[in-house]
Amino acid sequence: MSRSQKADRELTEVLNQLWSLDTNRFKPGSDYIINLQGRAGYVAQGSNYARDKARAPLFSYVNEEKLKSIETYAHFINLLDNYEASTGVSETVTSEELQENRLFIDSMMETEVMKCAHKYLVGKRQSPSNPAQFKKQLYDIWFRLYHRDRSGGADSCGFEHVFVGETKYGHEVMGLHNWIQFYLQEKHDHVDYKGYKARDNKDSPDEDDHVLNLQFSWKGLVKPVGGSFIGVSPEFEVALFTIIFLMSTEKTTSVVVKVDEYVLELVVYRHGRSIGTSFPKLLSSNNRDL
Repeated sequence: MSRSQKADRELTEVLNQLWSLDTNRFKPGSDYIINLQGRAGYVAQGSNYARDKARAPLFSYVNEEKLKSIETYAHFINLLDNYEASTGVSETVTSEELQENRLFIDSMMETEVMKCAHKYLVGKRQSPSNPAQFKKQLYDIWFRLYHRDRSGGADSCGFEHVFVGETKYGHEVMGLHNWIQFYLQEKHDHVDYKGYKARDNKDSPDEDDHVLNLQFSWKGLVKPVGGSFIGVSPEFEVALFTIIFLMSTEKTTSVVVKVDEYVLELVVYRHGRSIGTSFPKLLSSNNRDL
């Protein structure tokens, strides 16, 4: 993908269309409340010690009734327990889990967000216009299993890495860039939020920001920094990262876009015909440099 401003401008335009269509996005302060607390410190690569700058959880409140009542969220949550966290351990997919994957894709296809993304990708000749074929393309990008660890069987997929999270050799947290999974894991005491990440001498983020850089531990392993959208719908994230994935053939794609008030670097790693990982990095918000 070209790193030119033209590519970024065009992507900015379509991603802002998705943003404005995301009626299922949760509203900060009413649908959920977060407590940012302290700025997290430096953690050396491979270290599993992080000073805790946040005594309380990140999420003080999430409207769980709303989580369960919106179809895409409900189907998304059903998928979160379908994976074996450790790389190198083969995934077995039951027929029930296959059906859950399909129901999630079907529910996303009913949303204006995914219809807009599909129309854009068809116009760019990156996706088939036939909805059933587009669903198959989405399935291959997000749910097709592949080898992340060469020693075992097919042990990973894009959805598991990005939205659920994985551990590598019991030493390292990989992925886990989704706010719903973060909230649910925090609620069950599997995630311990350590604080927000911001560059030295830069402004701290706000509690109504929809994109954050976080430090946390999961199952006792530290993630020094992980970028996450907060409050956005599952269909918004899938649509956004699918567009970036399909508009590039590079192994690693990084684009800077402005979505709503946020200047973001959006990063996508390719694993053959599937997503290896994808995440946002918040660069600035409301013209505040972070």
